[in-house]
Amino acid sequence: MRIGIIGSGPSGLMCAIEAAKKGHEVFILEKNEKAGKKIYITGKGRCNVTNACSTNEFINNVVHNGRFLYSSINAFSSQDTISFFESHGVPLVIERGNRVFPQSYHASDITKALVDECKKYGTRIYYHVKITSIKKEDDIFIVSYNGVNLLVDKLVVATGGLSYPSTGSTGDGYAIATQFGHTIIDTKPALCLLKVKDQVSYDAKGLTLKNVALYAYNDHFNKFFKGEMMFGPGYIDGPIVLSMSSLVNEEKVLRLYIDLKMGLTHEQLDARLVRDFSENPNKTLKEELMKLLPIQMISDFLKRVNIPSNFKVGLIKKEQREKIVQYLKRYDLEYMGLGDYNRAIITKGGVSTKEINPKTFESKITSNLYFIGEVLDVDAFTGGFNMQIALSSGYSCGFNI
Repeated sequence: MRIGIIGSGPSGLMCAIEAAKKGHEVFILEKNEKAGKKIYITGKGRCNVTNACSTNEFINNVVHNGRFLYSSINAFSSQDTISFFESHGVPLVIERGNRVFPQSYHASDITKALVDECKKYGTRIYYHVKITSIKKEDDIFIVSYNGVNLLVDKLVVATGGLSYPSTGSTGDGYAIATQFGHTIIDTKPALCLLKVKDQVSYDAKGLTLKNVALYAYNDHFNKFFKGEMMFGPGYIDGPIVLSMSSLVNEEKVLRLYIDLKMGLTHEQLDARLVRDFSENPNKTLKEELMKLLPIQMISDFLKRVNIPSNFKVGLIKKEQREKIVQYLKRYDLEYMGLGDYNRAIITKGGVSTKEINPKTFESKITSNLYFIGEVLDVDAFTGGFNMQIALSSGYSCGFNI
């Protein structure tokens, strides 16, 4: 049987491996000059290939349509991913949060292992492919590209979403899905930066905050994440911001604030200030704030509390001290919206999972047509979960063809 796969990301490559193992003739059509282009930027180039957790914990980290993935994650789990790469000469390491990386921290090792396995079973990968049309006549798909017609019995769409379009993710799969009668759930950037208006994002650009809590809320929404974040000019970024972005991408009106001292209660923090101010009454507020805040944030903080930088802390009144505590525990940011697809790690939305068989990933609308990976309306938090979704959906599709 002839199998055509559009896209050579992790889902397409894994699908090709499993289908080719069964003796099928497999063709991968890739628009880029090399396979797995998006893999190279995963985990900032180190490739966070999976998350070493249980199936239930994994599903809990899927933001949209987690239940749809139970079958495929059970068929090819994170432990299966670890075994696959280690048995193919890629030793792995597990870091904080059960994030799994190649020991070399080179994403190219992951891509090479997948491509080598494809070639081992005879998969042919064509690069610089520009598809001009796809038709289905009787039970055969005719894929026209670069002046050539490829005839296949089954067609797998593994084109990715809209995130990082420089890697080739430009929404091609959505057009194919629509052509064959599928519903596309509205797409938005996910695992992306959040834009803010505040001056501190410019003053403190490049600054990483550790052990803080980021809160987002409105009249019907209230969520927070603890960990690490960073400032950029006009935006915030980092692990807890990426996770938050996947939850707030439906919210048009939103308030943000940072708890800069999440390890201390208001009362504990106030008691610390009372002690420090009484022990060092002749020190300026700026000098004392340097014990509590990165220097890049102090100018903006002083404006917020409306106290001069050279004000002696021994003269600070209770009301002023309470204001300092308030801003340390609730440092407001003016939310201006999501970042764009250019730096979004994944795409929220896509082909409706209601129209896809969760075991085989075959279309319920058009027989012998399959959708895998990010093109589907499935997305998860950062930490290797999205890469595993790609590998598991690719495996299940290829194995069941």
